[in-house]
Amino acid sequence: MERQENIKPSRKNIRVSFLKRFARNKLAVLGVIVIFSASIVSLLGYLITPDTSSYANEQHIEIAAKKPGFTINMLTVSLDISEKERGWYERMLFGKLPSVQYIPLDSFRYEGKEIVYRVFGTKVYLKQGSLGVHIIKRMYLLGTDRFGRDLLSRLIIGTRISLAVGLIAVIISLIIGVALGAIAGYYKGATDTIIMWFVNVNWSVPTLLMVITITLIIGKGFWQIFIAVGLTMWVDVARVVRGQVLSIREREYITACKALGFGDARILLRHVLPGAIGPVIIIAASNFATAILIEAGLSFLGVGVQPPIPSLGTMIKEHYAYIILNSTHLALLPGFAIMLLVLSFNFIGNGLRDAFDVKDVNV
Repeated sequence: MERQENIKPSRKNIRVSFLKRFARNKLAVLGVIVIFSASIVSLLGYLITPDTSSYANEQHIEIAAKKPGFTINMLTVSLDISEKERGWYERMLFGKLPSVQYIPLDSFRYEGKEIVYRVFGTKVYLKQGSLGVHIIKRMYLLGTDRFGRDLLSRLIIGTRISLAVGLIAVIISLIIGVALGAIAGYYKGATDTIIMWFVNVNWSVPTLLMVITITLIIGKGFWQIFIAVGLTMWVDVARVVRGQVLSIREREYITACKALGFGDARILLRHVLPGAIGPVIIIAASNFATAILIEAGLSFLGVGVQPPIPSLGTMIKEHYAYIILNSTHLALLPGFAIMLLVLSFNFIGNGLRDAFDVKDVNV
């Protein structure tokens, strides 16, 4: 009992020391704040987006490529839908079922029980009964894209896509990389030679080329891009884990575990891999940033996430021509979002590297 009480404060001190070293890196703390904020916004998704339609894909060609802060009157016409209304959880993930039709107006007036209006960009006046029809004012905080969609809503959902691709890709790469690296480093010999030959072959192929190849094999789509990116990022993890395991397996306590008759699986999972967790976490943060860049690049090339699903890379592809026009924000804003996410993960990786540096004892 006394031994357990002595161990607990020691473990607590280790955690406090780790957090202090991490907090010294102000950029790393800033990166955590940015990623945490982006994650919360992305998780809430359609609950906070101005455009609550699926994929934020409500199009109004009449008001395409408008400046930030653009305001317009909208005529809302109720739609007769028979589908059951989605709950808040489904709305958060998939958006809201369309219940009204929005028509952008240039002008309107009331004549008795009818509304006389002119659609934005036209010269023809139309009439419609006021029953079930309302006039609302809508502001597009970041303007509209080339199809008249709300740019802010597309950025929020696009950020969700980028973070989701990064998360799933990192999980896949960790599962494959840790497993192969641990087996190669622990057993050495012929097993190590075969696995490292496979690792080196994959290492020699350019990442983007391999991702494109895998995408063409398994198809284009939302879930396919998760798998394609994840299957190309495990090489770094495997090499790092192998090096750590090769060092750890030679230590005295591993020899003691073997002498006590512990199985290889128990030694690997409970005594070897915990000692290699630090470098793995650092490289996972780096791979997260790399996955976001790869997904954006693939979407820009047209082999990533397919329309109408919003992707930061697709948004740049659709609007890069506007850079030389008077609507540069359409391409710069998604590019800035990618830059901010990638920088934040790199800052976190640098902070983790400093925090795991046990040579720094002045805490």
